[in-house]
Amino acid sequence: MSDLSANLDHSLERVRALIERADEAPTLDALADVVRLSPSHLQRAFRRRYGMSPAEYHRARRFGQLKTALRKGAAVSDAVYDAGFGSGSRVYEHSDRLLGMTPASYRAGGAGASIRYTTTDTPLGRLLVAATTRGICSVTLGADDAELETRLANEFPKATRERVDAGREEWLDAVIARIASELGWSDAEAPALPPIDVAATAFQWRVWQALTRIPAGETRSYSEVAAELGSPKAARAIGNACGSNRLALIVPCHRVVREDGSPGGWRWGVERKRELLAREHGQLVDPPRQVRAARA
Repeated sequence: MSDLSANLDHSLERVRALIERADEAPTLDALADVVRLSPSHLQRAFRRRYGMSPAEYHRARRFGQLKTALRKGAAVSDAVYDAGFGSGSRVYEHSDRLLGMTPASYRAGGAGASIRYTTTDTPLGRLLVAATTRGICSVTLGADDAELETRLANEFPKATRERVDAGREEWLDAVIARIASELGWSDAEAPALPPIDVAATAFQWRVWQALTRIPAGETRSYSEVAAELGSPKAARAIGNACGSNRLALIVPCHRVVREDGSPGGWRWGVERKRELLAREHGQLVDPPRQVRAARA
């Protein structure tokens, strides 16, 4: 590593540490002055390294602390101020995008949220699609309905969950039709994708959007996705963002593989991932054992 590169790495780490300790988001000019870089250079370099701007990093860090406190049962007001937010209104400005619901609802395991879901059969096993009043909140694969419904209940333990029949819920039906069309399971035209209601950081959204640009039949390594986002050293963070994806097939994290080309893990089973990639490559393989069992 050259001295110039090492100095930049040190400067970026120093900026990150300053942001971590700051109650209020430091201005870009102030951070740039500390490390003797121009604001524009710092902004570009920080985004390449961490996948987001210094301001976005500070906000994501604070929301991460808020979510941890809420999951541990802290009162909403205490969690808001302990996470460094000056007022509750600042949290609610971003809570729909970063939490997927209000802080109080998130703390209560989805209490107050009304979730409708349906299941259907696919060549990869059973598929569950669920939606709140804001948009699609879960798309997941499993061996049977019991497994899928248990997973949904664990994710939203205090939400009101209602099963609806296929063909009776526009958003759910649209997701199923779109998946079937895009993956070649149906000849029907793919409908527009409904709104999405999933908790995510700014960096996760950027990664997921990048994944949707990978054409069917192609794959990318974690480092290739990181390079595309201008963050070549963020391969591990890319992997974490893929692991956080709760929208199977809609956000095609199955198209991200290890550096050596092997599939790597997948939230919904590596054997399903292998079959899905083979289908997309036009090389249908024998269905994995658990998928054959689900169809029986």
